[in-house]
Amino acid sequence: MIEEGSKSSKSMVEKRQLFMEMRAQNFDVIRLSTYRTACKLRFVQKRCNLHLVDVWNMIEAFRDNGLSTLDHNAEINVSRLETILSSIFYQLNKRLPTTHQINVEQSIGLLLNFIVATYDSEGHGKLTVFAMKAMLATMCGGKILDKLRYIFSQISDSNGVMVYAKFDQFLREVLKLPTAVFEGPSFGYTEHSVRTCFPQQKKILLNTFLDVLMADPPPQYLVWLPLMHRLANVENVFHPVECSYCRSESMMGFRYRCQQCHGYQLCQSCFWRGHASGPHSNQHQMKEHSSWKSPAKKLSHAISKSLGCMPIGEPPHPVFPEAAERPQDLAHTTQLRPVASNMNDTVLISSGTPTPSKSSTLESPSRLDEEHRLIARYAARLAAEASNSTQCPPTDLSFNFDANKQQRQLIAELENKNREILQEIQRLRLEHEQASQPTPEKAQQNPTLLAELRLLRHRKDELERRMSALQESRRELMVQLEGLMRLLKDEEQKQASQTGTSPHSSPSHSASCTMPMPIRSTSAGSTPTHTPQDCLAGVGDDVLDAFSQGVPRNLRNDLLVAADSITNTMSSLVKELHSVDDGLEEEEENMRNGREKAESE
Repeated sequence: MIEEGSKSSKSMVEKRQLFMEMRAQNFDVIRLSTYRTACKLRFVQKRCNLHLVDVWNMIEAFRDNGLSTLDHNAEINVSRLETILSSIFYQLNKRLPTTHQINVEQSIGLLLNFIVATYDSEGHGKLTVFAMKAMLATMCGGKILDKLRYIFSQISDSNGVMVYAKFDQFLREVLKLPTAVFEGPSFGYTEHSVRTCFPQQKKILLNTFLDVLMADPPPQYLVWLPLMHRLANVENVFHPVECSYCRSESMMGFRYRCQQCHGYQLCQSCFWRGHASGPHSNQHQMKEHSSWKSPAKKLSHAISKSLGCMPIGEPPHPVFPEAAERPQDLAHTTQLRPVASNMNDTVLISSGTPTPSKSSTLESPSRLDEEHRLIARYAARLAAEASNSTQCPPTDLSFNFDANKQQRQLIAELENKNREILQEIQRLRLEHEQASQPTPEKAQQNPTLLAELRLLRHRKDELERRMSALQESRRELMVQLEGLMRLLKDEEQKQASQTGTSPHSSPSHSASCTMPMPIRSTSAGSTPTHTPQDCLAGVGDDVLDAFSQGVPRNLRNDLLVAADSITNTMSSLVKELHSVDDGLEEEEENMRNGREKAESE
């Protein structure tokens, strides 16, 4: 008894958990009932992770669990409902990446308790198949157009005409959702709900059904449904505008601009709570924006619209063929690839109930409905081909069959060739990557060439060191030659002063002046003032002998000869170094050719 009591108390806590969390969000401070209802149902959708389940995945789950073959009025118990929800969320976790896995047990428990509290308030433990389909198809993720098409397939007959009794049953079930979140007084079911949606008793086909439910404004009892989809699309929209009431420098979600007060704009939090300041009043008409456009973009948009460069008044949905809309149980329906939706941002809102514009109710009809237009064209083409085929003789039918068979065979052959080409490209790419990567085996293919290459490199390094040493010796010799030439110049000047002749008339002087000498700052300031023997300390014996003979002309000749000898030695060394470089490049080329030959073999 104690265990049963604890289990029942735990079950009661789990049933109240979602509603307690919803009350903690303080949605009741929202002034308008439409936004209040949409926010509450959006919270339930996200808390139960239904926003991650697309309507096509929901239809597939209905088919996998055998609900497509059951009658709408058939009843299922809570245990089977839990099994269906388990399959939905476990399949969802398989589609999600490992970093975004959901808590399946918690999602099942929250959603199961919400469905039971909504559709089994009397505690019978059962609910109808149609009620579960209507609730899950309405609260799951996806496009509102796809949801309405699926709902119409469930409430229409075999001729594609809506059955009023089934639509009334749909309203009875779907309007239990606002009642479950305590918004029954505004959006509860009444006997006149169907008449408010379709006041005239006439045949309602799919296009008419979509026109009414996606109109501007939609039916009063279902006005929260498109608003819930718009809320999902603007949750992460940023507006770089300052709110005129709370002075927030940026807005997230909706943005509202007054049509009477110039430049007066409110964020969604201030507008939902009825805040106003200055001359602005809550009775003023407000325009809802779901995106931000820069002034330049607004100007270009206005110019394009005035010049007729863009369509005006796009239809809220694509026009579908006037054929029976078969029930969408995925047995004959292909899931369409989702297209990113961009919402138009023009909505006029009065002081009482928000009035969304026709283009804002949609989820980018110019883009997300291209696939439906394509389906419509294919359906029309198939219908035309079917009508033509009934009028063709049997010989034409056999000819068409043979032609189609040949086309299919040609397509299969081309696909096989394409597959082979892709495999060959992949194989060549792998071989190229493997060949471009150096391996130790390739480096050890020709050790003789590697040894010669190392010897040549060693010889090149040795010659470079000798070259640098000779260059240093040449520099020192040139410094010494510069000092000696200065000494000769001073000696000639002394002799000229003693003999009384001009130094410019000496041929030796002119000869010495033509000799190029490097100018260095270290020797320019060391002008000798002593005897030649004192200045030639550390110079070779040939230079000392030349000075001891006292013949400056012979000394100059010896110095010129020494300079020419140094120049010749440097030239020969450079030639030898170049020859070594050429030999090294030739050896490297030979090694490269040998490696390529080995790889090709």
